[in-house]
Amino acid sequence: MTDAEDVRRVALALPDTAEKPAWGSPTFRVAGKLFAALGEDDRSVAFKCPKEERAELIEAEPEKFFIKEGHDDNYDWLRARLPALEDEEELRAILLDSWRQVAPRKLLALHPELTEPEA
Repeated sequence: MTDAEDVRRVALALPDTAEKPAWGSPTFRVAGKLFAALGEDDRSVAFKCPKEERAELIEAEPEKFFIKEGHDDNYDWLRARLPALEDEEELRAILLDSWRQVAPRKLLALHPELTEPEA
């Protein structure tokens, strides 16, 4: 079972990532761009996810993935319930994918080991 401290540790291990409070919760940014945020209760994490992929993920695992109605509707964001994640590897894959979506190209070029999706 993953928790808020796991999110913090995994996110901050990614290059050029900083934690910054916003909206009353910790957020994680790469080169100043938001890629993850803890939920208000520290039991969920919001992350970048293309809108066209969200429905499929929610349908496949509704106990794990969700959007905050009225808030995430029009944005490329998805949320995961931390206790529902399988393990820290799944959390890392989610955060790394989100990080890749917002990291500057120059930073990605400096870390080729992080630019290819994990098998």
